[in-house]
Amino acid sequence: MKNNTSLALAASLIALIGFPALFLVLSLITGQWMFLAWSIAPSLVAGLTGLMLTRNQIKKEQRTA
Repeated sequence: MKNNTSLALAASLIALIGFPALFLVLSLITGQWMFLAWSIAPSLVAGLTGLMLTRNQIKKEQRTA
């Protein structure tokens, strides 16, 4: 089965950058800054974990190719 690392990379970047940006806009509109504050930690955990695993997989594929 072929691993689709570009899709995994895009998903981790969306979790790392996109979700905090979305909650930043929501916080700016509503004035409730806790939306942004509570979104930072889960976004970092999900985004960085996915990014590390994806980068390791890309390096592994480059070594075998």
